Amino acid sequence: MPKAVKAVEAAEAVEPVDEVDADEVIDAVDDRPASPYDLPGGWYVVHSYSGYEKKVQANLENRVKSMHLEDKIFEVVIPMEDVVEYKNGKKVTVARKKFPGYVLVRMYMDDDSWYAVRNTPNVTGFVGSGTKPSPLSRREVERILGVEKEEGAKKEKPTFKPAWEVGETVRVVEGPFADFNGLIEDINVDQSKVRVLVDIFGRETPVELNFDQIIKY
Repeated sequence: MPKAVKAVEAAEAVEPVDEVDADEVIDAVDDRPASPYDLPGGWYVVHSYSGYEKKVQANLENRVKSMHLEDKIFEVVIPMEDVVEYKNGKKVTVARKKFPGYVLVRMYMDDDSWYAVRNTPNVTGFVGSGTKPSPLSRREVERILGVEKEEGAKKEKPTFKPAWEVGETVRVVEGPFADFNGLIEDINVDQSKVRVLVDIFGRETPVELNFDQIIKY
């Protein structure tokens, strides 16, 4: 058999190679842990009336749809953090706003998007100088929003923020001084203890107590 014919037959016998879908390649790359800074648009800080952050978020998301600005305003975020508190003598983890009175908006800044955000109810303005403020830097974005971690990575422990302050009056609910009121003199977060000045027989006596032994007065 001529060599040319054998070469043709050999080529026909080879199984076809599956075509690579470019979109699948892109998706695979996008699955890697990413910084929110690398998403489309820039992150801008918007000031709102305190306590109205969620309303601002909802109002702006509705305005984006009604004004057809989905290609310019992508995301409205209220930065949150997990904190440990004591409520009714029990330790609980709760979500708390990192920056009350502020929300982050990921957007492309132009006249239309600026107008939509600036005129959203309960928004007092952008943080920054000028009519078109600069977006946050990579360092600022990652400090506020964090960076996605690979699955299985150790999750950071929630920070602890005592429910009381030095100088505040609390009520003792457990131990030999139960039902006494006292003034907090010192708070030791690392040991979960407080030093309370308890009025015993007309004299203020310092008493060391655990966090779960006191409640707000």
